Amino acid sequence: MKVDKKAQDFLDKLSQDIALRIVNKLEQIKENPFHFLEHYEGEYYKLRIGDYRVLMDIDFQRKVIWARIIDKRGRIYKR
Repeated sequence: MKVDKKAQDFLDKLSQDIALRIVNKLEQIKENPFHFLEHYEGEYYKLRIGDYRVLMDIDFQRKVIWARIIDKRGRIYKR
């Protein structure tokens, strides 16, 4: 699991309890990512965590999951 710089910057600005909740969920999906992820437009997948969403992309060849964008539910779909 890797986190993009923009996503990490957003996490750093959140309150500690919300950021920890998101990080814990990201750790949890490592074992079986497709149990938690839903396909989103293009090559992205989305992960729902309360009022927050994480847009991720998956490199199947290298078996790496990238958390690209983290934002509130209302704003993330306007990107």
